[in-house]
Amino acid sequence: MAVEVVYRSSRDLERLFMDKAEADRHDKMLELAELLAEVLQKAVPSLSEQQVEEAGIYMAKNRDVFAKAFKSQPDALSELLSAPAE
Repeated sequence: MAVEVVYRSSRDLERLFMDKAEADRHDKMLELAELLAEVLQKAVPSLSEQQVEEAGIYMAKNRDVFAKAFKSQPDALSELLSAPAE
C-alpha cells in the first residue's frame, strides 16, 4: 500500500494539494481576498456579500496584474479584459 502526503488549505478545507507551497499560496490568496472583500464592502455598502466575495477573489487571483496597474502601468489591466471570463 502506498502512502500519499496531501496538504489541506486552512481556509478552504475542501481543497487538497500535493505540494505544501501550493497550499500556502492558496491560503495567502484567500486571506488577501477576504481583506479585499472587507474593504470593498466598506467602500461600496450596496454590494451584496457574494459580490464583494467574488470581486475579492478575482482581485486576489490577479494581484500581479493589479499591482502593475497601481504602479503606473494602467495598461496592464488590458490583460484581464482580453482574458476569457472564468
